[in-house]
Amino acid sequence: MSLSPDTAANEGAARRLRLAAIGDLHVGENAERPYRDLFAKISQEADVLALCGDLTNFGKTSEAEILAEDLRVCTIPVVGVLGNHDYECGQPSEVSRILHEAGMKVLDGEALEIEGVGFAGCKGFIGGFGRHMLSAFGEPEIKAFVQASVDENLKLESSLRMLRNERIVVVTHYAPVQETLEGEPPEIFAFLGSARMGETIDRFDGVTCAIHGHAHRGVHEGRTARGVPVYNVARPILNRDLGIEYALIEV
Repeated sequence: MSLSPDTAANEGAARRLRLAAIGDLHVGENAERPYRDLFAKISQEADVLALCGDLTNFGKTSEAEILAEDLRVCTIPVVGVLGNHDYECGQPSEVSRILHEAGMKVLDGEALEIEGVGFAGCKGFIGGFGRHMLSAFGEPEIKAFVQASVDENLKLESSLRMLRNERIVVVTHYAPVQETLEGEPPEIFAFLGSARMGETIDRFDGVTCAIHGHAHRGVHEGRTARGVPVYNVARPILNRDLGIEYALIEV
């Protein structure tokens, strides 16, 4: 399945990059080569692979090592972010190190360019949308919660400011728009993403599309207020609702 997000001027002026994207792999410590064949297939059909968080079940180093072994079959660049599951054991830096040594560029406020396309990203965080977005008011615990969301959004803004590309892909785990959460219980929307990220994306003209995971019961496609395409590439959405193994997006 190939998706072509809207682009601004200069469409066709540069070779289109084929981006394979998938999130929520949830590799367990007893898995045996769970994605090796898939990564080999993707390497034949795409130019870049993006992984949108929750790469492991519990953030264990043993889980990360299993995924790392599979990633080593990739013959194309791999970028991605961690998800909340990758933090569960309290060692996200170690998970990142293992995946980095296997060839994956883990984005946490950083940016890079591949074949003329910029990639910016971070895990993202929760916080809500529109009138229901939580504000820093009241108890210090609430203020700390909101500050964590603000800090994560600042990482996204920082990574976008590093890029001058006419084509930019934003990679997060949490959703930057509410639209791709439809199908999830409305009561948990605030725990699935934050409008702050969507607002940040809309401040940068070069963003071609954004991809995220996390919302297993959401929908595949949405848009920011300004019209930037947003794709929920959580594995359950792709497998169950679209009948595909990964999204293939032309950038």
